[in-house]
Amino acid sequence: MGTGRRTGRGYRAGVAGRVLLAIVGGYALAALATAVLSLTLPLEPAEAVTAATLLSFTVMAVAVLFVFVARSLRVATLWLALPVGALSLGLWVLMRAGASA
Repeated sequence: MGTGRRTGRGYRAGVAGRVLLAIVGGYALAALATAVLSLTLPLEPAEAVTAATLLSFTVMAVAVLFVFVARSLRVATLWLALPVGALSLGLWVLMRAGASA
């Protein structure tokens, strides 16, 4: 008589992988978004950092939600890696442009 619950080791490993991805990937995404927004928002530097930091809480929450809503861990990883890669590239370009100015 099954209750529909999945409790095998594979399921538990999948949940552990999602938790790890949500923590590490969400933090990376939020940190990169904060850095890029801090450099690009048209505000005074202190205000830009404050606004970017406040927005990073939303970014982190959405990333964590998406990791657990995604159909599979692979899909969640790919869809989290894309914005992390784009923000990393954008931050690199911004830092290079700032260094040459």
